[in-house]
Amino acid sequence: MEKTKKATQDRETARKEKFKRPVKELKLDELLGKNDLIQAADGKRGTAAAGEYIASQRKEATANETAGGAKSAQKPAKRPAAQKKTGQKPAAKKEPETRAPARKAPAKKNADAPAATPTRQKKTAPKKSGGRKSAAKLKIIPLGGLDEIGKNMTVIEYENDIIIIDCGMAFPGSDMLGVDLVIPDITYLRKNIEKVRGIFLTHGHEDHIGSLPYVLKEINVPVYGNKLTLGLVRRKLTEHRMEKSAMLIETKPGSIITRGCFKVEFIKVNHSIPDASGFAIQTPVGTLIHTGDFKIDTTPIHGRAIDLARFGELGKEGVLLLMADSTNAERPGIASSEKKVGKALLPIFESAADRRIIVASFASNVHRVQQIIDASVQFGRKVAASGRSMEGVIAVAQELGYLKMPKGTLIPLDQVSKYPPNKITLITTGSQGEPMSALYRMAFSDHRTISVNKNDLIIISASPIPGNERLVSRVVNELEKLGATIVNSKMADVHVSGHACQEELKLILSLVKPKYFMPVHGEYRHLACHAKLAQETGLEEDHIFISSIGNVLELGPNSAKLNGTVQAGQVLVDGSGVGDVGNIVLRDRRILSQEGIILVVAAISKSTKQVVSGPDIVSRGFIYVRENEDLMGQARKIVSAALKKSLDKGNLEWAALKSDMRDALASYITSKTKRSPMIIPIILDC
Repeated sequence: MEKTKKATQDRETARKEKFKRPVKELKLDELLGKNDLIQAADGKRGTAAAGEYIASQRKEATANETAGGAKSAQKPAKRPAAQKKTGQKPAAKKEPETRAPARKAPAKKNADAPAATPTRQKKTAPKKSGGRKSAAKLKIIPLGGLDEIGKNMTVIEYENDIIIIDCGMAFPGSDMLGVDLVIPDITYLRKNIEKVRGIFLTHGHEDHIGSLPYVLKEINVPVYGNKLTLGLVRRKLTEHRMEKSAMLIETKPGSIITRGCFKVEFIKVNHSIPDASGFAIQTPVGTLIHTGDFKIDTTPIHGRAIDLARFGELGKEGVLLLMADSTNAERPGIASSEKKVGKALLPIFESAADRRIIVASFASNVHRVQQIIDASVQFGRKVAASGRSMEGVIAVAQELGYLKMPKGTLIPLDQVSKYPPNKITLITTGSQGEPMSALYRMAFSDHRTISVNKNDLIIISASPIPGNERLVSRVVNELEKLGATIVNSKMADVHVSGHACQEELKLILSLVKPKYFMPVHGEYRHLACHAKLAQETGLEEDHIFISSIGNVLELGPNSAKLNGTVQAGQVLVDGSGVGDVGNIVLRDRRILSQEGIILVVAAISKSTKQVVSGPDIVSRGFIYVRENEDLMGQARKIVSAALKKSLDKGNLEWAALKSDMRDALASYITSKTKRSPMIIPIILDC
């Protein structure tokens, strides 16, 4: 009996062994696909050759795992379980095979895998990814910085991984009354919060880091940036009491950070602030380059010149998509070196030996601040900073070693009066005419320490951001009324742009040689002009994408198209309120500022259905009541008649009564004054 039972078990075991191998082969057949098997057999028809290939691949994979494998094969195993799908790097190995022969270099990155020929990489990738990886698309989703100036923010997404480039803010428009700043709408990121792997910062200007405190409150992920960039970020987070919870990771040019399926390389670029970077981003479908804000400055104030050699190397290896700064795409030629400003300041300082000098600039333009300090030291002047952001940036830059000056050069603002005016240089905010900035308050004689007079020479060391021209003009007019002498960039070389002009943009395009191109950072006219420059360098029109915030650019190794949109726009920050100021609130503020307000107050008894008191009318910002008593008297009669008519009908619904009062008064006021003030009826129950 036992022998029979044992014989039965042996037969069952043999049967399982017999079918065990074919089942695995069928699974591999399904993953690789019939065509792949035929190709894998080097053109030999028949399952035998395919089976030999599969067996060799299994054997090689086992050997690789035992030996530690290639770097690219190890990384998915190290990823957390929650990121398992997106950590499947094999698809990244597969893609170089779809590129043109001239772009074979990226495939060399997998050369450290033993005997991992390109063909074999192509076959092993589906084995781990389920055979569907090739269908996945890389998504580029701008949430800010396109079709506008400022609030730069770009989302890069591949399956279950998202990285973010920059988190900027923008200045509010003149019609955004009471709004402090504008930040991107991050609804899409909230919905995909589990995918977000990190935020990468190109540099420390407000239009690239200004919204970080608001984003990190909702999506607290690692933030990567160079030394000065993170120094400025840390200061902002301290103001929001977030410095302890934030994960700030310092990088430097050449750093390569792996987050999810992305590898982000920091590339040295020049800008109007030290430590600016561009990015080369390796993705499963190809390499992306994002220049950040940049210019080509061969004689920079701080650090080395832009790493053009690295851009050229990447171009030779093969770049799928280039995203490049378009701010100065309309300007021909090349941007001047920042050192040109320093040379221009010297004769101005020399000619103003008997005057106080006030220089307005962007607080974060550390290069400019350094040159102003250098000129002041050369002519024996003390330097004081005015404006909270200017004081903060100078403190951070000095602490980190980016601003250098002799001891005792920088003095507190309240010590300025102790020195002769001709021995003082003030560096101030307000170069964009921002309401309540330091220069703005000086212009309107509202500064607590500084009073502008005819002995002052004021240098506006900046160009107006598009849209701010009227604000700047207003401030300049007020300063001249006070007797000050104004010097701006139209009179002397006191400002140079930190953004590349046309010839520099074309050089980057020629070095990188991207398959596809998407201009970024600028209004539509800037993006369109940059697109034309790209065509001049040889890119085909259908390989260039002028996008807008919320538009989704989908990329494959040999394909690109705009496909769909996500929610995007602007969120208004007013004091501590984020997003609670919308179009209706702005409309009401505009009406209040332009037309004024009228309050109508009446006391009504519900029991008697009679008006007990009023209606009384109070106005603010509408008319001067004492000079318009007849108008206001008639307005009371109009409202009283409307109330009586409603009450006589038995209408005691407060909402209906208020509506009748408002409609009657609005009709009368508009007919008499051609104005439409805000009317607020108030009914008291007696």
